[in-house]
Amino acid sequence: MRLIVAVVSIGVAFSVPARPTPTPNSVRLDGVPADCVFATDLVATDSDTIPTAVDLSATVNNTLEADAPGGPQSTSGGTESGTAQSGNKTTGPNATPNAAPAPSVPVDANGNPIPIERVQPQRILGFMPNFRSVSGGAKPHPPGWKYNFTVATHQATDYSTFIFLGLTSFMAEGIDEHPALGKGVGGFYAYTWRGFLDKTDSTYLSAWLLPSLIHEDTRFYALGAGHSILIRELYVISRQGVARTYGGHQTPNIAGLGGKVLTQVVSRNYYPSSATTFPVLAVKFGYSAMRDVIFTSIREFYPDAAAHFIHEHRKKMAAKAAAQGAATH
Repeated sequence: MRLIVAVVSIGVAFSVPARPTPTPNSVRLDGVPADCVFATDLVATDSDTIPTAVDLSATVNNTLEADAPGGPQSTSGGTESGTAQSGNKTTGPNATPNAAPAPSVPVDANGNPIPIERVQPQRILGFMPNFRSVSGGAKPHPPGWKYNFTVATHQATDYSTFIFLGLTSFMAEGIDEHPALGKGVGGFYAYTWRGFLDKTDSTYLSAWLLPSLIHEDTRFYALGAGHSILIRELYVISRQGVARTYGGHQTPNIAGLGGKVLTQVVSRNYYPSSATTFPVLAVKFGYSAMRDVIFTSIREFYPDAAAHFIHEHRKKMAAKAAAQGAATH
């Protein structure tokens, strides 16, 4: 049932019209110190992908505006190349190396504009949160107790969490998943507050407490274009069991898997005994892992769809500009 809910939620996310939202070089939260920058929202390279088809609007306008007639950027093989225009600087043989891009253009660790197909937006389609994905080529913010807590809190309290929670609770009550919790308004409330605790426990355990204790970086680093779809999907699945150390080395995803296990253990304190048997908890653990694979797959492949959308939009705009230019002569 939870898998069905996850798929339905994804459908809802893709149906929600996205609003143009500027994607700055770094995203800050209200009340968070200036040094606490979300590396997830910088931009993506070969190792991180997860753009937003519509969510890229402002970034698209700024990052790709250079492709308009007379613009400095050029595309090759569907990948952005060259350096973004800044002031009177242009790209090409005589371009200044590492010329400073426009303030709102995402850049990598070397200060170069990141290709659109590698950009990791803060939200996918303006709805689905993507706070724990690192843009390819960007220099990730060093993980730590404070930073991990900030990201976990941002994710746990995001409005999309409550929308998804309401949907899952409604469906669970509808199919009477746990008869002991009842039906109707009372049953919906019983499923809702327990679901909220499940989600919150999982987020703080997997994104803050355990990673900070054992120095694991559980953020998602997308594989990106240049690999077959099968290889990329296998990579996505492998991220359930593989994470990174603070030093960037591969390591078993003890924090991620451990967080899921502990969430089920803690849930035994507030679910009826009929819902806390080992088989039931094992199934819930499995659905949690499957849900992560689904959403991580979206993060992995979304940049490709976003880049395609953007390139097609540019072509239409260029054709329109050419037609208008021909009409005036």
